[in-house]
Amino acid sequence: MEVASNIIIALVAFLHLYFLWLEMFAWETRGPKVFRTLPRDIFAPTKVLAANQGLYNGFLAAGLIWSLIITDKGWSENVAMFFLGCVTVAGVYGAGSADKKIFFIQALPAIIGLLLILMER
Repeated sequence: MEVASNIIIALVAFLHLYFLWLEMFAWETRGPKVFRTLPRDIFAPTKVLAANQGLYNGFLAAGLIWSLIITDKGWSENVAMFFLGCVTVAGVYGAGSADKKIFFIQALPAIIGLLLILMER
């Protein structure tokens, strides 16, 4: 079970590193292809806002990666659960306020990670 939870944690971290890259460095180029429901002309004026959002996604990824390298199992699990909880809240909020797909892309993997960790205890 520990291997499965670590794989999910790494997957969620990778997703957030992708979100960081997309929002901080590729907002005007790749962003319109990913967020097709938004008008193309909105990407340039929102570049700074997206970059700020990307930075927060980077913090989530950093916390999840940190949880994977902590050697104390209890401490590692607690850090992972905190950051997976943050991702879950962000995903649920995004699903309710922006697009329901966000729940499945962001919140559901984090929830699975939380459940796997709890099943290990």
